[in-house]
Amino acid sequence: MSDDIFYHIGFGAHDLGASPPLIALLSGDPDRARHIAHADGVTFEKNLSENRGLNSYLARLPNGRPFISATSGMGAPSLSIVVNELFQVGVRVMIRVGTSGSIQSDVKMGSVVITRAALCRQGAADDIAPKEYPAAANPFLTMALVDAARELRADWHIGVTASVDTFFEGQERSESSANKNLMRHLRGMTEEYRALGILNFEMEAGTLFKMGSVYGFAAACICGVIAERTQSENPDLEAKARAVRDAIRVVLRAAETFDAEYLNPRYWR
Repeated sequence: MSDDIFYHIGFGAHDLGASPPLIALLSGDPDRARHIAHADGVTFEKNLSENRGLNSYLARLPNGRPFISATSGMGAPSLSIVVNELFQVGVRVMIRVGTSGSIQSDVKMGSVVITRAALCRQGAADDIAPKEYPAAANPFLTMALVDAARELRADWHIGVTASVDTFFEGQERSESSANKNLMRHLRGMTEEYRALGILNFEMEAGTLFKMGSVYGFAAACICGVIAERTQSENPDLEAKARAVRDAIRVVLRAAETFDAEYLNPRYWR
């Protein structure tokens, strides 16, 4: 492997051309990363890498702005590696495009949640900054997502997300899990979080937000709601298709309209 190619993402700055992208859209699922790079209105340019299942693609938005569609993998430890290396190749705006389970009755399957801040219960984040350090999204990038959701008439919500490390135990799943015996501190957690006004569970945003603040890049998150935890632990595949479609539409529009003025680090600290 060449010295200027990063070990995990499988490419380097020289692969990004004369006008390298400042924006990366992060998907846990490599198929979603591929879909974003080939979405309607997007001009696909090339495969950057399919190293270790962390597929990355170079593409252009309808206004010609270049971006990377990158696979971050499942969970915060994988995301933290990808984000670190993307930052080193010059990316300064990172938006997670994920899936999520809602815990509020008014946040329905098929809608999207834009995260303004995260309750961060993640070990990876603790290696970035102390537990008390706020896990907050970039406000300007978050408002670009809101404006895009409104423009496109998506069913959207904005609020606080619970970012946890595990899909089953960490999100108080026992009916659908092999482990039926949750530890005491996890029992009743979902109801407690619901009472705190938290909208949803996911597994990466808190770490991404802390990295954004510490490293010096703009971070945001939008998730399609694929399960209503007030009704069932299980994802709904039909709702997933609708929710992911809208999340992608919104994030592409936000990436296109985000004011480049706010790339100045003075707005982030």
